[in-house]
Amino acid sequence: MGTISPSPDHVYQGEVANKNVTQKTDHHLDKELDAGARFVLKSKGSWVHSGYHLTTSIVAPPLLSLPYAIGFLGWAAGIVCLVIGALVTFYSYNLISLVLEHHAQLGRRHLRFRDMAHDILGPKWGRYYVGPIQFMVCYGAVVGSTLLGGQCMKAIYLLSNPNGEMKLFEFVIIFGCFMLILAQIPSFHSLRHINLVSLLLCLAYSACATAGSIHIGNSSKVPKDYSLKGDTENKIFGIFNAIAIISTTYGNGIIPEIQATLAPPVKGKMFKGLCICYTMVIVTFFSVAISGYWAFGNQAEGLILSNFLDNGKPLVPKWFILMTNIFTIMQLSAVGVVYLQPTNEVLERSFGDSSSAEFSARNVIPRLIARSLSVVMATTIAAMLPFFGDINAVIGAFGFMPLDFILPVVFFNVTFKPSRKSLVFWLNISIAVVFSALGVIAAVAAVRQISLDAKTYRLFANV
Repeated sequence: MGTISPSPDHVYQGEVANKNVTQKTDHHLDKELDAGARFVLKSKGSWVHSGYHLTTSIVAPPLLSLPYAIGFLGWAAGIVCLVIGALVTFYSYNLISLVLEHHAQLGRRHLRFRDMAHDILGPKWGRYYVGPIQFMVCYGAVVGSTLLGGQCMKAIYLLSNPNGEMKLFEFVIIFGCFMLILAQIPSFHSLRHINLVSLLLCLAYSACATAGSIHIGNSSKVPKDYSLKGDTENKIFGIFNAIAIISTTYGNGIIPEIQATLAPPVKGKMFKGLCICYTMVIVTFFSVAISGYWAFGNQAEGLILSNFLDNGKPLVPKWFILMTNIFTIMQLSAVGVVYLQPTNEVLERSFGDSSSAEFSARNVIPRLIARSLSVVMATTIAAMLPFFGDINAVIGAFGFMPLDFILPVVFFNVTFKPSRKSLVFWLNISIAVVFSALGVIAAVAAVRQISLDAKTYRLFANV
């Protein structure tokens, strides 16, 4: 691995022994940082705050699709995939954190994923591979959150007015307007209190989904079918679709940006934050997945809340469905804003002026315009393409798999150069190879699903 000199565009130098010298050095370099790093990725947070950010970015409403994924795998394979996903991502995210800490101690603190790739793998990797796929994944998550938010709002509307005439795209626009306000929150660190509320919300709707599934499962006299549906071809592709869903649900893609919010020294803080996050993962992912599949078997819908209605008739009290959807909508707004941060950082870097004050007219006006256009564009895509979930599956296969499963182990091996005789080296190589193959197969399965669903695609469809 070659080393590069610290540059204002992609590094932040801190952490020296003497506290006074550290403060002076950080203050000096803060002036040299570009506007994106200085304003959006300001390093002021604690390990607890990182836990909030991590939880919001991982424990999100897509976890409500886990019973559906297990329906393609069955009990044993489904639980095994959930456990492997948790173990591998927890391991991978810790590897990224260790690599970031190592470079920070050497005086090259990376604030962005593309900075890591630039320094460790070379400039072209950061500019032409990691940067674009991270942007695609994160912006796709914003579009997906906006669409899902609109769908939850429509569900609430139809619950109270079954014959209502409002269309899905109208609810997507309403949700987008709410996102438009939250998007103006200046920095990632500023989201810490919102993300604490988000953590509580994910516990709330997961508890509701679990309780509702258990209630319906106990009261239903319909036999539960846990067999795998379809012919051999559909079963095989279903397995890989399920693996892609589970992998994407565990996906993050912004670990360096979250670690960038930590105040130096950063050593050990991210591990504590990950412990908070994965406590929430275990509580929510497994409770929803197991209870949902137990209650509905292979009839589990893509969003388990849809199973709470039988031909429009609620199987649980209306107020319970209403409350669950409200919790989900509120957290989706936080998830969308978290995944806007890489976009905000790029926009701030392009249009902001780091030599001017953060809230000067020179920075506030471009920030307001750029972020508003970004949210308007995401909302327009979500309203026009209500089948975006199929597209997101392809993005997840090409994006989350490399960012969360492959690159972390590659970064670790290149940075620390573990012995080829060591267990760590071969474990990392095995993870990279296995998940590279799974990523390609999942992408093929996702493209196949798009071709199957293409006949139902139309702009502004009211699905």
